[in-house]
Amino acid sequence: MLGIAVCLTPGRVIWAQGVGSLPVAGLSLPVAGPVETRFFPLGEVKRGLRGVAYTVFEGVVPEAMEVEILGVLKDSLGPGQDMILARLHGTKPEYTGVVAGMSGSPVYIDGRLVGALSYRIGQFSKDPIAGITPIGLMLEVRDEESVNPTAKNGQASVPKPAVQLAKASAWDGRVRVGNGSGIEMQAIETPLVFGGGFSEETVERFGERFRAMGMTPVAGLGGSDAEAVQPEPLVPGSAVSAVLVRGDLSMAGTCTVTYVDPTRLLACGHPITQYGPVDMPMTKAEVVATLASPLNAFKIVNTTQTVGAFTEDRATAILGRFGVRARMIPVEVEVVPEGSDGKQEDGKAKTLRFEVLDNRQLTPSTMLVSVYQSLQGTNVAAAELSFRMRGEITVQGQEPVRIEGLMAQSEFNSGAINAALLVNDRFGKVYGNVVDQPVVTGMRLKVEAIAERRTAVLESARLSRTEARAGETVEVEATVHPYQSAVKVVRMRFKVPERLAAGTVRVVVSDGGTLDKLTSGAGAMAQHAVGLADTVAQINRLRDNERVYVTLLEHSAQAVLESGTLEEVPVSMANVLEPMKATQKVQLSGESAVELGSADTGYGLSGSVVLSLQVR
Repeated sequence: MLGIAVCLTPGRVIWAQGVGSLPVAGLSLPVAGPVETRFFPLGEVKRGLRGVAYTVFEGVVPEAMEVEILGVLKDSLGPGQDMILARLHGTKPEYTGVVAGMSGSPVYIDGRLVGALSYRIGQFSKDPIAGITPIGLMLEVRDEESVNPTAKNGQASVPKPAVQLAKASAWDGRVRVGNGSGIEMQAIETPLVFGGGFSEETVERFGERFRAMGMTPVAGLGGSDAEAVQPEPLVPGSAVSAVLVRGDLSMAGTCTVTYVDPTRLLACGHPITQYGPVDMPMTKAEVVATLASPLNAFKIVNTTQTVGAFTEDRATAILGRFGVRARMIPVEVEVVPEGSDGKQEDGKAKTLRFEVLDNRQLTPSTMLVSVYQSLQGTNVAAAELSFRMRGEITVQGQEPVRIEGLMAQSEFNSGAINAALLVNDRFGKVYGNVVDQPVVTGMRLKVEAIAERRTAVLESARLSRTEARAGETVEVEATVHPYQSAVKVVRMRFKVPERLAAGTVRVVVSDGGTLDKLTSGAGAMAQHAVGLADTVAQINRLRDNERVYVTLLEHSAQAVLESGTLEEVPVSMANVLEPMKATQKVQLSGESAVELGSADTGYGLSGSVVLSLQVR
């Protein structure tokens, strides 16, 4: 029979599971995790050994499963990294199979910890056969962290710069069994529960981003209650969660605790992202139920109180530290519907406040899906809906990053998706800076929801006069054609610059994007790494897509640098800047783009027209 024994000795507790006199149904766990754990050497593992594993099927108390060792698979996890293959026995595992969220379940032989359930064969295997990550490989994560701790003074370390992320290969959660056998094992999925307001449509639309990182997105089957008190301690076999989003929206991945000491724990037996140093809130979790399915069995989980932070995400385990606070990025999204009179109906505004983890690999996708849900999850949401956005991203030591634009439905995307992509573009350019390490301190958005497709095309434009003297005023008449509506005429006036010499010049009437291309480092410079301060400055110079702009192209050289645009560059300076073109740090052109004015159209505008003006 399987049993458990707790040996009390002066100054230490040794927690041992193994063969004893208690029936499986009568197993209980100690009220605290072990101070010292004994380990079963991989060299002694052989076919036919019997042991016991622990995981939570329901509630918070781990339950026992009998484990039959089938053998050791040499080098299955990598060179010199073996995997133990085992079959699970017992009413529950034989019914549910190997379940998503079970990864990390500790396996004991003769009361000694041998490793963690972490892999399974495909998704349709009828037998509950699992791969076990040897505890020796998992302890390397603990021991390396002890030598080079990533948390000091109660604060988890900030992840490494994004430039280092490019050097790491993506982990797809799969390993090969044997040498060229073609049989494929995959990591037991980490169920990523989208609770607290995330819809199934959102998960379906963006779920592939998280599946590619070995997580299984689940909509609605779980939730989060950060205020809940869960008195039961985390012990080997307990469910533990890594939080990606918390607040009015919640998202968390859950696996099982393998090893606990007074200050740390090891879990999962495989990576979540294999990013290395991470900074993710660590919470206790309650398993509401375990769903059996031949396609995708998983645990329905509620996350509860925060107990620390995960600071390492490595190939064979994730490591969490008790009492450490993870740094999160606070986000506020206010959605205000437009009334029938065209004014904002502030009384019907809906504001969502949540926090997003700070992690180079996960944060961009997490921010994108969270902003999308904030816009889509309102009663004003509809297929043809436009969003007028005003907001900012705050970055330590930098000017606030401006977010402005009117985003509407396009041929391929809804207005909500285009709005979320605009935020993702601005956020990604700052957060993914490869030169400097940004510290994003928050993001605020105010969004006006407009119940129509608010887009327009610039059809034509004309000047009130085709000839003018320097210093005189010329009127521009732009014809704008809104989507499925009557045309609209927008008039602007500009003064011909006093410095212009006689001759013909070009006047560009355009949307903001066209003008941005004329005055920013598009093309070759876009491939050049730009520092954080210059990136912020470039974003804040982007024009509003609701306005129509008038730009004069002068007959003088223009230099576009990382920090800005230099107009009317003298020939001598152009010659000095010429060598910088080879390093993509400058763009030189024969014409200077001079912005002369703009006017609001009330639509997301696209298009441009080039006119000629004769200066007398």
